[in-house]
Amino acid sequence: MARKNKSSAAPRSPSPDHLVAIIGAGFGGLGVAIGLRRAGIRNFVVLERASAVGGTWLANSYPDVAVDVPGIVYQFSFEKNPDWSRTFPKGAEVREYIERLVDKYSLDDHLRFDSDVVAREWDEAAQLWVLSLADGRRVTAKYVVTALGAFVEPKLPEIEGLESFEGKVIQTQRWDHDYDFTGKRAAVIGTGATSVQLVPQLATMAEHLDVYQRRAIWVFAKPDFPIPSVVRKAFRVFPFLQSIVRGVVAGAVEVGLVGVTVYGKQIAPLTLIPAWACRAFLFTQVRDRALRKKLTPSYGFGCKRPSVSNKYYKTYTRDDVELVTDPIERITATGIKTRDGVERDIDVLVLATGFEMSQSPDPYRRRPVRGRNGFDLADFYENNRARAYEGVCMPQLPNHFMVFGPFAWSGSSWHVMVENAIRIITRVISETEKRGATSVAVSDRATDEFFDFISDRGKSTLMHGKSCVNANSYYIDKHGDFGFLRPTTAYQSTRASKTFPMSDFEFDHGPRPTSSAVLESVTTSEES
Repeated sequence: MARKNKSSAAPRSPSPDHLVAIIGAGFGGLGVAIGLRRAGIRNFVVLERASAVGGTWLANSYPDVAVDVPGIVYQFSFEKNPDWSRTFPKGAEVREYIERLVDKYSLDDHLRFDSDVVAREWDEAAQLWVLSLADGRRVTAKYVVTALGAFVEPKLPEIEGLESFEGKVIQTQRWDHDYDFTGKRAAVIGTGATSVQLVPQLATMAEHLDVYQRRAIWVFAKPDFPIPSVVRKAFRVFPFLQSIVRGVVAGAVEVGLVGVTVYGKQIAPLTLIPAWACRAFLFTQVRDRALRKKLTPSYGFGCKRPSVSNKYYKTYTRDDVELVTDPIERITATGIKTRDGVERDIDVLVLATGFEMSQSPDPYRRRPVRGRNGFDLADFYENNRARAYEGVCMPQLPNHFMVFGPFAWSGSSWHVMVENAIRIITRVISETEKRGATSVAVSDRATDEFFDFISDRGKSTLMHGKSCVNANSYYIDKHGDFGFLRPTTAYQSTRASKTFPMSDFEFDHGPRPTSSAVLESVTTSEES
């Protein structure tokens, strides 16, 4: 329900530096920037802590990094790329696609690199956000959009002695391209999706490779092949053909990934089919029974994100590769000692141990986010079940939007979620400016209703079944909620982003900025 207008004689607050500040220049941040331009909003800035665009695709440049879903669904629906060279594009191609987005939509003038936002604080009196940067600068904005992604900071393993290792340590998110593995004994800790791509490459680079596995990962055969030039030409000449293929592939991926994970508890027998397929593939790659047992997960298919590779399993049959499943006791100055008493000497240690999750309190202890009435995001995530309206808005954070919030990610591709967030963000900002309001926040009622709807569905997911007890999946947060993914179909989440009622939001008409420049930045024409 809209709040009453205050007197036109009300004091005016300072004008912010920008109408909208977007944090992050990966797919999420750039997608929102494009959405703002298409909605006629020009006064925005994109703050990126790195020195270039790309987000996770800039940070992750380890050998053979690639998309793990077909490239035809890993793109924006409004900016399809007909020129993917293969079904699963490599990281370099993805970065080229991202750079083309910047050029085509004239985003260069909005980008501010080396701008690391270390704190966000809502100024209720001034009705704006104050962003503190690592270099001491401050940026103010009426609205803030965070596009930090699901994975915030590289996570170091909590293993005794890590700091005492005298050899080379490389984190996969900060790959050292100058390091020569030739003649070196290498070790990798972690066997998630990154290792599935990396391990086969390292095995050909190093003299010997040890891979330390805590939990095995489900791996499918990878239908990766070059896309013929005639197909790419057809996509360029007849764009509707690519749209048709994209829809079919998206549906297949959603059934295989989302369908099993979200509805697996109700259709438990059907989840045995992909598990059987993975086991059959493993059998064709590894004939040694003991090794196959080590590589077979102890949890059900769909409890953690599966991966695809034609080389991963086969790599462990090499004489110069050892899969170590005994728990690590400690890291020594020259190697790794496991609990069985064996110490393996190494020259270089590669950490493929993942990221801190964006829905945990830790990132916001270091980079605080403070909203209305003393709200602190770190305390909220620590002490409360995470909730956000459509995964985008929280009542305690006015004029604040998230591209990836609790229960946001649904569908066959990350881009489905980003586009849904763009619709909500641009519509709410445009409506707020149209009404002449100084702030907008989703209501507690609407947030509670969405949480009740989504958490009820979450109880029926595969994650809460017996087969996932040993998975230790990041799909489930510390409160036991299915907060990392949205337990609905992509169709449902997309429809919700198009039809949500504006009555779910409360508009405040407090003190106006001293300059009208902010409001003038919203045009009535829509960019083609």
